[in-house]
This record gives sequence, C-alpha cells and structure tokens, in this order.
Amino acid sequence: MEKITLGRSDLKVSKICLGTMTFGQQNTEAEAHAQLDYALERGINFIDTAELYPVMPSADTQGNTERFIGSWLKKSGRRADVVLATKVAGPNPYMHWIRKGKSNHNAATIRAAVETSLQRLQTDVIDLYQLHWPSRNVPIFGASQFDPEKERHSIAVEETLAVLGELIKEGKIRHIGVSNESSWGVSEFIKQSEMKGLPRIATIQNLYNLTARHFETSFLDETCFREQVSLMAYSPLAFGQLTAKYHDNPKAHGRLTIFPPTWSPRYLRPGVLEAVAQYAKLARENGMTPAQLALAWCYSRWFVASTIIGATTLAQLQENIDAFGIRLSPEVMAAVDAIHARLPNPGQ
Repeated sequence: MEKITLGRSDLKVSKICLGTMTFGQQNTEAEAHAQLDYALERGINFIDTAELYPVMPSADTQGNTERFIGSWLKKSGRRADVVLATKVAGPNPYMHWIRKGKSNHNAATIRAAVETSLQRLQTDVIDLYQLHWPSRNVPIFGASQFDPEKERHSIAVEETLAVLGELIKEGKIRHIGVSNESSWGVSEFIKQSEMKGLPRIATIQNLYNLTARHFETSFLDETCFREQVSLMAYSPLAFGQLTAKYHDNPKAHGRLTIFPPTWSPRYLRPGVLEAVAQYAKLARENGMTPAQLALAWCYSRWFVASTIIGATTLAQLQENIDAFGIRLSPEVMAAVDAIHARLPNPGQ
C-alpha cells in the first residue's frame, strides 16, 4: 500500500484510510475488530473516527465507534502500527447529548472532548485531531450557499489554535486538521498559525466524490496545494449511491434505506440519481463495477492524499481496497469529465 506524508507533519499514512462511522450501529464490535484486522493486513495504517460516531448520531450510541477502536487497540496491541485520527464536534443544537448541544471550539470544549476520546480509544495520544466542522457560520452538509443571515457567535481561530497548541505540548495530540472547511477557513488557520506561532493544520477532511467535486471547482485544491494542507476525501461512494445498489434496487439495504431520508437528502436529489445512472453505465461498459470506477477515480486525483473508505462487510471492504489497483484510461477519465460537465456537483 502506497504511503504519503500529511502536510508538513511527520505522519506517514496509507493512501487509503479506514473510515469507521458504521462501528457501533451498522457494525458490531466483533465486526469492527475484523475490519480493523483486515485493513492492517492489506497495508492500511490510517484510521479515522470522531467523538459523535456512529452515524446516524444518537444519544444511545454516541462514542461507541471510539470504544470499539479502543477495545481493538487494547486487544491487538497494535497502537504503534496505526496513525489514529479523531474529531471534536462543532456547535449543533440538535445534538444535545454532546455537551448540551453547545459544543464549540473553545478551551473547555476541546479539552473535554480530547479527554473523553483518549479514554474511549484507550490510548495516551491522538495522532491527528480534527475540528469536525467550523465554529462559525459556513455552508456545510448539503448547503450550497453562504447565508449571512445565519451568522452566530463563534470562537476565533486564534483561540482554537491556542488550546490545540497546549494539548500538543502536553503530549495528548500530535498534529491537527480541519474538516468541512472552506478556502477562507484554511487560509485563516494558516495565517493565524504563522502570525501567532501556533500549530499549523496538516489536513483538511472534506466531501469529495463523482457527484461532489466542489473541492476542485471552488479552487480549494489550489489553496491546499500552496499551503501544503493534505486532503482526506470522505464519502467517495456518496453514502453508497455510487455503488449503484440503490439504482439497481431502490430498497437495497444500506444507509439510505435504514435511516430517515432527512438525514442525507442531498444524495436523493434527482441530479444525483441521474449522475449515478450515467457513471454506473460507464463503469459497466468498461468492465468495472460502479464502486470500482468511483473509487479508482478518487484514488487517482493528484490532490487527494488519502481516501476514507467505509464498509459494513468484509467483502465490501475488500472490493474498496482492491480498487486502488485499477488505473483508469484517458478515455474513461474524459467520459467522467463529460458526465460532470452535464451534471455538475448534484451531491454537493
């Protein structure tokens, strides 16, 4: 498995990262451990989680994902073999069970989140600690436009970086990153770190897949290239849509049928369904499954440092990892871009 260094950090990670948000809801603890074992067997050394996981979020299951990873780390004794990434939740009044929904990126919140994550993960240090979404008002999770009417109190980037810097000095985290961020956000984090001598972000974890190419069309790719911030691409299969399983069978078992449609409405838009049909046709005409096309394409992008894959079965995980060996022809890449030109970013 090819490895890459994240940003300006010393973290050398596999080009595939094991996403774990199914652990604790769609996957049992035993299944989670089996996935972790298999991922390491295949050369993956990068694991991503979050304090709010599993998805979909609920008070009853919150923290289970980190607990399952923690029990695996204790049982396997392989902490030194993995780069462990987790995330602190941002403000969200609907998630009242996480610090009463008032979670924000201030010292009290981040310290509380780090301590509980360390306990659940049964480790002394988190290799990459990420801000799951910004403190400030910013369009995320399917919102397509910035709305100044939604402005709210937010924590200054300088204040957030200061507490993260303290935690690095204390040895509780090693490096930091952002998630669901914009070009302005990345630039502000870099500016404040350089002006104030504070920790520098190494990564950005943002949505990126065939139906959601905003990372490049908004020129975040240029921002991150020039600032040496590495992209961890999440949801490369668009919540399973790009496998075409729902296209082939609208009642197929998966996240889009077992959870309420209000959880992920962007992947049910007519434009997404049409794009999925066209990408699936292209894949099958070229001897690939739709999932193989979607993943091989994402793996091939020059600005994607590591692609976060998730699965509910070992068979799915194997297919997702095997797609790393597929090289798409110039003709297929041109056909992908032609579909994107007709149906740009319907899943953004």
